[in-house]
Amino acid sequence: MLPSALDGRGRAVVIGAGLGGLASAMRLGAKGWQVTVVDRLDRPGGRGSSITQGGHRFDLGPTIVTVPQSLRALWADCGQDFDRDVQLVPMDPFYKILWEDGSSFTARSGDAAMEAEVARLSPGDLPGFRKFLKDAEARYWFGFEDLGRRSMHKLLDLVKVLPKFAMMRADRSVHAHAARRVRDPRLRFALSFHPLFIGGDPFHVTSMYALVSHLERAFGVHYAMGGVQAIAEAMSRVVKDQGGRVVQDAEVDEILVAKGRASGVRLADGRVLAADVVVSNADPGTTYTRLLRNQPVKRWTAPKLMRSRWSMSLFVWYFGTKGTKGMWPEVGHHSIVVGPRYREHIREIFQTGKLSEDVSLYVHRPSVTDPSVAPDGDDTFYVLSPVPHLGHKDPVDWKAMEETYRQKMLKVLEDRLLPGLTGRVTESLVFTPDTFRDRYLSPHGAGFSLEPRILQSAWFRPHNVSEELPGLYLAGAGTHPGAGVPGVIATAEVLATLVPDAPLPAGVPMRMAAE
Repeated sequence: MLPSALDGRGRAVVIGAGLGGLASAMRLGAKGWQVTVVDRLDRPGGRGSSITQGGHRFDLGPTIVTVPQSLRALWADCGQDFDRDVQLVPMDPFYKILWEDGSSFTARSGDAAMEAEVARLSPGDLPGFRKFLKDAEARYWFGFEDLGRRSMHKLLDLVKVLPKFAMMRADRSVHAHAARRVRDPRLRFALSFHPLFIGGDPFHVTSMYALVSHLERAFGVHYAMGGVQAIAEAMSRVVKDQGGRVVQDAEVDEILVAKGRASGVRLADGRVLAADVVVSNADPGTTYTRLLRNQPVKRWTAPKLMRSRWSMSLFVWYFGTKGTKGMWPEVGHHSIVVGPRYREHIREIFQTGKLSEDVSLYVHRPSVTDPSVAPDGDDTFYVLSPVPHLGHKDPVDWKAMEETYRQKMLKVLEDRLLPGLTGRVTESLVFTPDTFRDRYLSPHGAGFSLEPRILQSAWFRPHNVSEELPGLYLAGAGTHPGAGVPGVIATAEVLATLVPDAPLPAGVPMRMAAE
């Protein structure tokens, strides 16, 4: 049961039990707040939750962890041990990229193995590859460890870093930067496709995202046994151990305001939870146009949000296969199947909103690592294709196109990766952009909130401390520093520097987190 809280003193409410919301709840609990997390789904994790069907566990969203130390630091700051709660398994290889001409590139752990792959494809590009990795490391220290771990809600903070942005050519796209370092188009792809995993167009998002190559090189790629769902459930346990609550199957209808500041939330069933602090892990578009619908909004108005550039959406087919454990031995945990018209395909997804004839796929086969995802002898798969969001002119009618597109994906899988697949499929589940809109309340069904272009990043992104309402804070993919597991975990770290410690008994001064 969730009793109404009439007195908000010392209480915080977090809207949404995604990874950003749960991390925020953990950090607020560590600062003495009595936290209640409210989520409309049936289990914690948000886009990182799972669905079990016919003995197959389908991890719905993120599949990898690239910066495990950020999770370990989060747990440690709450007096807990991450590795006691979650088992991370390092991947090697990280993933395999396959092109239509039959060539491939396998990303591996260790400089020697990676350089061997580069030399196999294009030996003349080795010097440029090494330069790219140096560029990536510099961008990591500036973009991730510096800007990504502090609030960027003050315009002066942006002005101070503009010279560094200019020096690092943040105006240049990540693909353009890769193209200056290597000549082989396959290597250009391998060094620049990563923004797609956070909703960005590699031909337009800033070259600062080259830092992902350093994340992989320095920290590796990891899988959480039990999936990202296991991380979310462990986070939920920490919140409860702190004395907080995580309430599922309950939806926040509105953020309440009293005396000019956030004062709590009203649930869809009419109950009111009073709070001194409200954290929204909902998309900023949903927060400002729906949850604050009865309050004046100056900067993040509905027209401005609708004019913004949103990330692409996703078509995801989750399926189980029968008796395939020994089949397809060359297909590992992560595969990327690249379509024949990469640049044109990306333009259609992000610029024109046209559903391309091409299909590029990310294929996740967790059953090669984690037997718990499938019945014995079987496999569980997650196949993702980037598609346009629903905000373009003449959006795709997914009710009409869903099965056609799934069949197109199946043919590509049969032809290029998993021969004989058709007769082996058992369980099947499909998410379309309509699902992202309806299940996650994502504007336009976008997969990753606002696209991380340079003028939609840092100060230009919805701030972690709301510009619209005192007492309201934002976490998750749509705020600073952005999407991806490391990004949403970092939003909570930034938020914790902005929220004061919980009120102390009368006569004891309150200190700010930044002091």
